[in-house]
Amino acid sequence: MAQTNLTIRIDEGIKQEAETLFNNIGLNMSSAINVFFRQAIREQAIPFELKPYDDYYTGENLKKLKRSMAQSNRGETISFTMSELEAMETGEIPQRALDFLNKHKGDNNNAPN
Repeated sequence: MAQTNLTIRIDEGIKQEAETLFNNIGLNMSSAINVFFRQAIREQAIPFELKPYDDYYTGENLKKLKRSMAQSNRGETISFTMSELEAMETGEIPQRALDFLNKHKGDNNNAPN
């Protein structure tokens, strides 16, 4: 079978860690990549479960983020300055927050998710 070269860019630290891992299990980098490619072709998919790098980007959190963005686009959100938030810690509620709540009273789309 004819062979070809493959050139890829990868973070140096990742390359070093991968080489160490593969060497420990008796593979060089070329063999490990060949194993990955062959398995992917056999399964017609990535041969392992892809997980979000950050737990924040789970399906449920992404749904909540999209709902929040839609609420913001509809003008159904309010933001506060740090001094307003600090004042709220002592029970003081800014008048504009009360006005906002009164304006959206009964609007179920504003319920926290």
